[in-house]
Parts: sequence; C-alpha cells; structure tokens
Amino acid sequence: MIDLADAYNGAKRTIALHMPTQNANGHVSTQERKLDVSIPKGIKAGQNLRLAGQGGPGMGTGAAGDLYLEIDFHPNPIYRVDGKDVYLDLPLAPWEAALGTTVNIPTPAGSTLELKIPAGTAAGRKMRLKEKGIPSKEAGDLYVVPNIVLPSADTDAQKEAYQSLEKAFDFNPRTHLKG
Repeated sequence: MIDLADAYNGAKRTIALHMPTQNANGHVSTQERKLDVSIPKGIKAGQNLRLAGQGGPGMGTGAAGDLYLEIDFHPNPIYRVDGKDVYLDLPLAPWEAALGTTVNIPTPAGSTLELKIPAGTAAGRKMRLKEKGIPSKEAGDLYVVPNIVLPSADTDAQKEAYQSLEKAFDFNPRTHLKG
C-alpha cells in the first residue's frame, strides 16, 4: 500500500518481510528481512514491482527467486483513482456555481492549482485537467467534479433568504418528471 503522492513523485520505502528459513537440522522458522524499495513515478494500482533475487531461497543450490510486490493505494479522503485518472469532488456554494468563481484546488502531487469555475456550473459536470493525473508516458487526467453544497437555514434571517430566492426564481427542478 502506497500513498497516491508516491505515484506522482516516486518514493523510497523500507518494507519488512517475514521469510521462512531452514536451519541445519531442517527446522523452519521465520526471519525478518528489511528491503529498501524504490517506487517509480507513475506506478498505478494493480501494477507489480519486481525485486530480482529477493524472493524465497532456491531449491538446493538454486538462486533465490524474485519478489513481486503488487501496488495498491491507501484510501484517500479527497481523491478517487481510476487507472491513471484521478477524481476530486469539489464542494461549491450555490452562488459560486451560479455566478462563477476561481478556487484553489490541491493536487495529489502536493501543489495547488487555480481553477476557474464558469458561471452556471452544474453539479456532477466533470472538468478535465489534462495530464494532471498519474504521470506516465501518457499521463492520466485530473477530473474535478463539482458538488453543490447547500448552507443550512438555522436562523430566521437565513430562512428568509431562502424564501426570497424562492420568490425571485420561477424554478422547478422536477419539471422533467412530469409524464
């Protein structure tokens, strides 16, 4: 398990393995081995890293086998990964979506990007940031998916503001449901 940032930037990690060993009397026990692993930039979930000669011992005088590490990502609270594409759900206030705005979004590489949200942005509309996904020969894309978040109406003034909106707009979000 690696962090998504490791796929963007590459990394070095130390892993501990518990390998079976056999003593001169033929008794089997486990021995801990630590290995330094280089995680290449652009690795994807499901890919294997091959560590030549780091697997189990060979039979008789045979050389040790290879160790294969299958890569997967730790769950991330703000990103979803699909192959080499990465998705970010972006919360927006209704007025930001309606009027447009500019927001700073974090990237999995650890930087931030300024993103212009056009006026009239609908929830669920995917905005593609080309080649900002997992880097590789053909880099993936970063998709920002707007999610309209409604402020609560806890006070009388907030309730009145929603009632004013209701009166200002001739809007029925369910018109397409009429049969």
